[in-house]
Amino acid sequence: MAQPPDKPHDSDVYYVPAKSPWPIWASLALFITMVGFASWLNEVSWGKTVFLLGLAFLAVVIFKWFADVITESVRGLYNRQVDVSFRQGMIWFIFSEVMFFAAFFASLFYTRQFALPWLAGEGDGAMTNAVLWEGFAAGWPSNGPASIGGAFQTVGAWGLPLLNTLILLASGVTITVAHHALKAEKRGQLLLFLGLTIVLGLVFLFFQVEEYVHAWSSLNLTLGSGIYGSTFYMLTGFHGLHVTLGTLMLIVIWLRCLKGHFSADNHFGFEAVAWYWHFVDVVWLGLFLFVYVL
Repeated sequence: MAQPPDKPHDSDVYYVPAKSPWPIWASLALFITMVGFASWLNEVSWGKTVFLLGLAFLAVVIFKWFADVITESVRGLYNRQVDVSFRQGMIWFIFSEVMFFAAFFASLFYTRQFALPWLAGEGDGAMTNAVLWEGFAAGWPSNGPASIGGAFQTVGAWGLPLLNTLILLASGVTITVAHHALKAEKRGQLLLFLGLTIVLGLVFLFFQVEEYVHAWSSLNLTLGSGIYGSTFYMLTGFHGLHVTLGTLMLIVIWLRCLKGHFSADNHFGFEAVAWYWHFVDVVWLGLFLFVYVL
């Protein structure tokens, strides 16, 4: 990385980072990853290998890119305007994630409230029912017309899903306590409660894997279990991916706190991850209600 300029002291001066190779390398890594994934789905022999290599390449690029940003931040090269731009960027990123999950919730709503009733002949679906699926009765959960995937059972809301809900709610409390400890400059308390948040995130993921194994092997709830199976794994799976990424970010932030990278007045890196974790918590509450309870 080229040496950055001297620390900007004037609040009117906006820091311009040195030229970075990481955007083009990240684009190449994403391209390789998607080519591998598409090939894997089409049962090309080398698809899985290329996909995994692309993921590894992308992980290295992200690690190096973030390391450069962290180094510049620790050296004090960022002023108030840069901090504002980081905050705006994180806000828009979380907004895009909200829209991402909103699309999946909308698909669930559309399926339950419109598609299934139409297939059963309600409203404007009389012709659809008569021509395509005569005798199909709407009901939720549904494995679709012709009982695609066979009979299955749903995952009960008051077992592991409820436990995972309590775990995520507890993690929201622990990261908030850690944030207050950081602002109060209580280093030991900060590391303790941030570490507890990481542990709770890992426990959540462990129980989600347990739930998936039970659902797939014992309840015959698979991706082939009609529209219910596909929406169940689509929503909970993407949320689990977000918890995984959030936990990795928490681990990085814990290491940065251990090294003393943050102060009471300058800790947006911590705040950004805390915002993301609270977002993950809120999305799970919606999932718990609409996927497991209703």
